[in-house]
Amino acid sequence: MQEPLLGTEGPDYDTFPERTPPSPRERTGVGALQNKKLFLATFAAVLGNFSFGYALVYTSPVIPALEHSLDPNLSLTKTQASWFGSVFTLGAAAGGLSAMVLNDLLGRKLSIMFSAVPSAAGYALMAGAHGLWMLLLGRMLTGFAGGLTAACIPVYVSEIAPPGVRGALGATPQLMAVFGSLSLYALGTRRRYRRWPGFEELTSTSAGSLGRSRTTFGDSRISWAEARDPHMYRPIVIALLMRFLQQLTGITPILVYLQSIFDSTAVLLPPKDDAAIVGAVRLLSVLIAALTMDLAGRKVLLFISAASMFAANLTLGLYVHFGPKPLTPNSTVGLDSAPLWGTEQPPAAPAGLLTLVPLLATMLFIMGYAMGWGPITWLLMSEILPLRARGVASGLCVLVSWLTAFALTKSFLLVVNAFGLQVPFFFFAAICLVNLAFTGCCVPETKGRSLEQIESFFRTGRRSFLR
Repeated sequence: MQEPLLGTEGPDYDTFPERTPPSPRERTGVGALQNKKLFLATFAAVLGNFSFGYALVYTSPVIPALEHSLDPNLSLTKTQASWFGSVFTLGAAAGGLSAMVLNDLLGRKLSIMFSAVPSAAGYALMAGAHGLWMLLLGRMLTGFAGGLTAACIPVYVSEIAPPGVRGALGATPQLMAVFGSLSLYALGTRRRYRRWPGFEELTSTSAGSLGRSRTTFGDSRISWAEARDPHMYRPIVIALLMRFLQQLTGITPILVYLQSIFDSTAVLLPPKDDAAIVGAVRLLSVLIAALTMDLAGRKVLLFISAASMFAANLTLGLYVHFGPKPLTPNSTVGLDSAPLWGTEQPPAAPAGLLTLVPLLATMLFIMGYAMGWGPITWLLMSEILPLRARGVASGLCVLVSWLTAFALTKSFLLVVNAFGLQVPFFFFAAICLVNLAFTGCCVPETKGRSLEQIESFFRTGRRSFLR
């Protein structure tokens, strides 16, 4: 009797040939090559965040320098300083709005590469500025590039990273941004402001490196009918609220006006040195978060982060209200011609160890933010957004985030001059309590889960997917 065809052995009829399992050496070699490509692609992508972090805090040492500039075309009044500090966030909001289209039209990789163009142009404008309009336009262009990368890079990294290291790799965009900020603070202690905008070549380098990476993603567009489905809009709403609450903690105005805040309080060290120390603490804290995110989990770090920021903001508010006061302001100075805090006098002479409180409290705030609500909100945004909506929704999150940042940064100086520096800090402390409650009731734990499992959780509501 003739044997069945599928049972026939031989090279011509071996329908499912058995493959020799790879040797341990081959498995190790393949894994090492894949890891090398993964880390190289991640590093090339997040280099753009260095420029973003540098540009974000650029005004911290520059505003005090321009306030005392001998060039009348560059000397800033209080109103001009508030615009110079806040216009970056408007540019970042425009970048997030553009990302809603570019993320899916060009893909993640090309969008990141494109961000190098406005970034380099913005730095060039600020470096050669001969008037306020050049400063504002340059700041807006660097903000546009930052908003675009903020929407594209976290999504790109989360999509190429396996679950076991997605937390660590997901923290690298924030880590690189913090390193950029620290570089600016370090330069601010030694250089004049015209020599600071010098990192556009790094952005160009990152674009070139990313261009050699072959990893790319594209999504089909989500329809309005799909957007009304709960499994689509629930994670989008959570991501939007996280980005909104993250900004309401006060991180952007504190970073933008950090040196000016120290200038306005009695501190033991020179304000520019305090700013550099805070930048170093921020970098260390993000490193800790990157190492513990896949071990401790996202929610634990979010709780610790919100509690730390609450304690820090409350301490800063109490210190400003009850602590050593600056010398009496000059009442003859007008609103538009006054320096940042409405006084031309230096703060009162430091009075002992109590004047370490602003530095220590700010360090605690930055440490808390950098360990949780800084990197994790970006990571969770890229993890929980549905695949079909990820490109558009990530841009929407960045748009909401930076519009909130603009409102806070622009109004920060107005509130300070009208009610005192302690009022914003008390408000930020109250928001941190809201963040604690929001984390407990709304934020899912995504540690060790694939993007497919996370999406299945929102689709089915079965918590077993996230256990």
